[in-house]
Amino acid sequence: MSEVKLTASTRTEFGKGAARRIRRDAKVPGVLYGHGSDPLHLTLPGHDLLLALRTPNVLISLDIDGKTSELAIPKSVQRDPIKGFLEHVDLLLVKKGEKVTVEIPVQAEGELAPGGNLLEHVLNALPVEAEATHIPESVSVSVEGLEAGASVLAKDIALPKGVSLAVEEDAVVLQVLAAQAEEPSEEAAEGEEVAEA
Repeated sequence: MSEVKLTASTRTEFGKGAARRIRRDAKVPGVLYGHGSDPLHLTLPGHDLLLALRTPNVLISLDIDGKTSELAIPKSVQRDPIKGFLEHVDLLLVKKGEKVTVEIPVQAEGELAPGGNLLEHVLNALPVEAEATHIPESVSVSVEGLEAGASVLAKDIALPKGVSLAVEEDAVVLQVLAAQAEEPSEEAAEGEEVAEA
């Protein structure tokens, strides 16, 4: 798992006006919390944070005011619904060796059995427990040759060493749905009635 270093500064201004000023300076307001400590309000570099968040469950090494260094993972990210820029981020304080519960993306590999069947992702992300510094970016699942009615359960997914499920073993992660026969469109049905008349 990659570790990204970011320089952060503590902030003392709060509210919408302060947040707008921070974003105008190409920075993002955030909060670091966890381990029973008081929440620490931060200002983070917008572009660098955006790049870091492209990796799911990225481990972030924060240099805060040049005085302290902390490890954190993103807990909640708020984006502008239209423009997509970062509005706010909540970071969870972690320690090396500590186990955390996160969701990792599930990637299906291979081709289903012929017949036009559909693969449904019941769980887009798999809840797992892993050491904070060794969170896998994703898990791969082979769906090669699966036929309609087949499903992949959480217990069927091979997890890296030191990673355990944080969901019921019998939870369905992927399932194969039978192809639906297409119903004739209304226009085609009307055309047939006219031809019969």
